[in-house]
Parts: sequence; structure tokens; C-alpha cells
Amino acid sequence: MNIEGNNITVNKSQKDLFNFLTQLENFEQLMPINTEKFEVDGDSFIFGLKGMPEIRLVMKEKTEFSNVTLGAASSKLPFTLAADIKAVSENQSKAQLKFDSSFNPMMAMMVKKPLTSFINTLTENLEKL
Repeated sequence: MNIEGNNITVNKSQKDLFNFLTQLENFEQLMPINTEKFEVDGDSFIFGLKGMPEIRLVMKEKTEFSNVTLGAASSKLPFTLAADIKAVSENQSKAQLKFDSSFNPMMAMMVKKPLTSFINTLTENLEKL
């Protein structure tokens, strides 16, 4: 299952946005209002949304200034959340969030709507930076 957020313009340079996203504590600013838990632990963070199980994301890979990819710490629900970043000008960049998973069809059907909403919220909050 793949979910792609909108391509957005962020008022940060490509380098500044990359640095922002590689500092995991900054993801708290992007989380939905209904976030009940957010804790950073080294190269990972755990978050919990109201009515949902807690999820731990781990820094999987970084391509300097152009991509930050986080992945699920649990192999039970394997997925990645990637941010692709492109320079627009000295003080602006384009960003797009991409969610990729290998959920079975039943699981994908159950989580597609809430995950799409989650990606949209992260994207909207990223655009406000």
C-alpha cells in the first residue's frame, strides 16, 4: 500500500528542512492534535494517537539534503515513511511525504483512511513551518 502526500512548498531551504527532519524531536511539531504520547529515544521515537496503538519509528536512512526515511521498529507491520525534499530557492523547498507498506489486503483496507488522514496532517503541519 502506498500513500503519497501532496507536494508542498516549505519556507525553509532544502538543507534547513533536511536538518529539521533529521532531528526526531521536531516530529512532535508535525503530529496531529490528538497525539497522546511522543517520546524520542536515540534514533527512534514512539508516538500514540488517541484510540490507536503506539507506533515506534526508527531512522532508516538519510540522503543528504534530499531524503529522510523512517521505518517501523516492529516487523509485524512493516512500513516506511519518507520525506523527499527538493530545493526551490535559497529559502524555500518542496517536500512530499510517502508512506509505503506491505500490509495484507485486509489490513490495508482497515488502515488506509486513517493513514491517509495522518499523512495529510503531517503534510499540512510541515507546510506551516
